[in-house]
Amino acid sequence: MNLIDLILVEDDPMVMEVNEGFIKRIGGFRICGKARTGKKALEIIRNLRPRLVILDIYLPDLNGIQILKEIRQLGIPTDIILITAAQDVATVQAGLRFGVVDYIIKPFKYERIHTALNNYYSYAEQLQNRWEINQEDLDRLIKIHPHQDTLANRSREELPKGLREITLQQVYNFLKETPIGLSAEEVAEGVGLARVTARRYLEYLEKMDRVLLETQYGAVGRPINKYKIVL
Repeated sequence: MNLIDLILVEDDPMVMEVNEGFIKRIGGFRICGKARTGKKALEIIRNLRPRLVILDIYLPDLNGIQILKEIRQLGIPTDIILITAAQDVATVQAGLRFGVVDYIIKPFKYERIHTALNNYYSYAEQLQNRWEINQEDLDRLIKIHPHQDTLANRSREELPKGLREITLQQVYNFLKETPIGLSAEEVAEGVGLARVTARRYLEYLEKMDRVLLETQYGAVGRPINKYKIVL
């Protein structure tokens, strides 16, 4: 498969440089344009019509959601990955409603964007040079597509009282980045939550069958509960 054309939109030059390094390290993508403002981003997207745009929300002129809406209104066949510090549920839901393929919250680790781009590359590869698709292949593609792995698109009514979609997604993403099981204390420290709060999210994820609970016994002391992503 040929390299996938990608445009990077980020107003912070240091973050731009870091993201560019990550993308080059992952491979499979060609950065065909960069923009530090919303207006410049729209100009480049209109002219180049890339397959993928990595888009920040907080830009000096236009909001990233405004850019996303404009792209959709223009009918440009471009997919969007949002990488942003915006964590409020309204913004997350707006991004999902306008069809972003992934939503990555800053700060993030290399493994998170690596997973996002690998998933997207697999998704694009499966659709290449196809005119039709059957149900079996479509079901498999939907599982590959990174958007389908976003827990934040679940309705608020499904969550127990006191739990938030965005925090649930953060806990789940943190577990995904670690191949070994983690305790509630380790998750709490990694995500920035109280231990009792982290345990509530982990117990909910276990109830959803998204994580496995493993009890580990040491030589002395109490057993430790470890949570691991279900593969």
